[in-house]
Amino acid sequence: MTDFTMTTDADGVATITWDTQGKSMNVMTLEGWDELDALIDQALADDAIKGVILTSGKPGSFAGGMDLKVIAKMKDMAGDNPAEGLFNGIMNAHRIMRKIERAGMDPKTLKGGKPIACALPGTALGIGLEIPLSCHRIFAADNPKAKIGLPEIMVGIFPGAGGTTRLVRKMGAMTASPFLLEGKLSDPKKANAAGIVDEVVPAEDLLSAAKDWVLNAKDADIVKPWDQKGYKMPGGAPYHPAGFMTFVGASAMVNGKTKGVYPAAKALLSAVYEGALVPFDTALKVEARWFTNVLMNPSSSAMINSLFVNKEALEKGANRPDVADETVKKVGVLGAGMMGAGIAYVSAKAGIEVVLIDSTQEAADRGKSYSTGILDKGISRRKVTEEQKEALLARITATTDYAALEGCDLIVEAVFEDPSVKADVTAKAEAVIPADAICATNTSTLPISDLAKASKRPEQFIGIHFFSPVDKMLLVEIIKGKETGNRAVAKALDYVRQIRKTPIVVNDARFFYANRCIIPYINEGIRMVKEGVAPALIENAAKLVGMPLGPLQLVDETSIDLGVKIAKATKAAMGDAYPDAAVDDVLFWMADEGRLGRKSSAGFYAYDDKGKRQGLWDGLAAQYPVAADQPEVTEVQHRLLFAQVLEAVRALEEGVLEDIREGDVGAILGWGFAPWSGGPFGWLDMLGAPYAAERCDALTETYGARFACPDLLREMADKGHSFYGRFGPQTRAAA
Repeated sequence: MTDFTMTTDADGVATITWDTQGKSMNVMTLEGWDELDALIDQALADDAIKGVILTSGKPGSFAGGMDLKVIAKMKDMAGDNPAEGLFNGIMNAHRIMRKIERAGMDPKTLKGGKPIACALPGTALGIGLEIPLSCHRIFAADNPKAKIGLPEIMVGIFPGAGGTTRLVRKMGAMTASPFLLEGKLSDPKKANAAGIVDEVVPAEDLLSAAKDWVLNAKDADIVKPWDQKGYKMPGGAPYHPAGFMTFVGASAMVNGKTKGVYPAAKALLSAVYEGALVPFDTALKVEARWFTNVLMNPSSSAMINSLFVNKEALEKGANRPDVADETVKKVGVLGAGMMGAGIAYVSAKAGIEVVLIDSTQEAADRGKSYSTGILDKGISRRKVTEEQKEALLARITATTDYAALEGCDLIVEAVFEDPSVKADVTAKAEAVIPADAICATNTSTLPISDLAKASKRPEQFIGIHFFSPVDKMLLVEIIKGKETGNRAVAKALDYVRQIRKTPIVVNDARFFYANRCIIPYINEGIRMVKEGVAPALIENAAKLVGMPLGPLQLVDETSIDLGVKIAKATKAAMGDAYPDAAVDDVLFWMADEGRLGRKSSAGFYAYDDKGKRQGLWDGLAAQYPVAADQPEVTEVQHRLLFAQVLEAVRALEEGVLEDIREGDVGAILGWGFAPWSGGPFGWLDMLGAPYAAERCDALTETYGARFACPDLLREMADKGHSFYGRFGPQTRAAA
């Protein structure tokens, strides 16, 4: 069985069809490269073949990228020199695509080559666009659902198979930057407008349009601009006056956005800059060297592992119980506040019938209007049509009548964080819904096993913790109570997949997993304020290590009074064991001062009349003066990161987490834990357990028992174990 096949028609046009065996979308393998190389050689050598069309055998898509296992395979094949193996493998891909690009033409006269067109039936991502960019003309079917682009930067690498060099030379550095540095994806018409693809044609005309061009192409039509004499880069090269400003600005922009912690962005910019100073073939070699550099960086491996491999596995049901399909057909959402309204929107968007219930019709209608607002914004941006808006809103029934819940197979309760209110609405819903329906509660802190006591069917009761805002946040935390059954877990997982979010499944415990880790991060930042650490140092140290928000800004965003409420509830539950009295001194004082965070336009930060953040509040220093001696940035960063990762280890140790993949993916998607690290367990594996345990001991000696090394981490340090070596999916499968 082969991934690439070739047929030749009576007019002498060869069609090479890419159809990866056993995959719904094409991915490139090492064997695939060899097959494509051989077919291109055959087509160029056969005088009866006038030109070539490269297309896909998959309906609606061309290719989804490179099989990331190829990277590991190239490393392994090289033995003691994995960098050499990667570089040689990448250069082999460049050789094949350069062969396509030159197409047998005379290197001096640039004549005599055979036209090679690429016909994209739909989605073309990563290598699925890099190969077409080496062809002489790209035709795309008019498929509005198709996505075309180079998203590699999103998973810790960059387009390293010629995509970076070709796109910059085709469009100029400035125009190409959103597609390279942001991984921007476009539908075919927008890709055509941007200059990425050459023609958009009706799907039924795709191959005929490509064939017509192949048969009529002249020698000049197949010579790429960068192979022509006198080529100049659009927008200017680095030492052109216009180009100089572009590259200076790009460097500042990249460092401003990444804070220097994402190696791929810096490497991409280096490949573009250095490549622009040399001839095209040398530029490809420069790109390959920087790509190898990134692939050898542990950050890239960790990001690929968490944001691609593990995320995809969880979304495909890696930890789903083996029960029948539990696709949700009708969902009842109890509570039409901010969370309930968001849950109703994402459910209706997924095509699910929604009943949105609140205590008054006005409140229920207001919850439905949340969807109207999102859709109107989409219409103004030409991403949503009036017909789509009407269809989505028609799926949401806003009411006060619990009888409307009849026929719901899933209930998502999203009322206030008050056990008695939650118990009341659960009982009302269970009186109406079918006996086999699943009841879920959206809570961020209340124990699921306790809330399940209000249910007549605790085995059909489960926690589904959405993050705010629901329509934007990618993670959903599913919490199993003590009596939650497998069918409830499967229903929750199937529902989360329907609404196109990433699930993690954890066991019931105080704060579950996400809040268990994020609260210590906030608390550590507040502790440092009381100690006299400069607030600006705290905030910037966090951002410089990859956290999206400093702890003080984060507590402003989530609201200081919520922090006070959580602190009081935790203290009541823990009694004398409560460890955060020092934090409460600061937090309670801020609340007493009326500084409740962004919502009151006053918190650790100052805000203008429009609620825009202006900078850290000057009055903080009067109550908590900045000490004369300030800690090193790394010390602050370690306090902030270890506060989180040690809770992740304890969650694994206690069985709250059952899969470290969920711990890493959940941390990155849930609260933005330093994505460059691959997550808490990815970061600990980078550090190595012995060093991590050593740092725990040093932090404990200086700052207290909250940094005490967990027994599991200590044992792993003694044995030289890594988390993915001991708890990764391969180890789990072997067990």
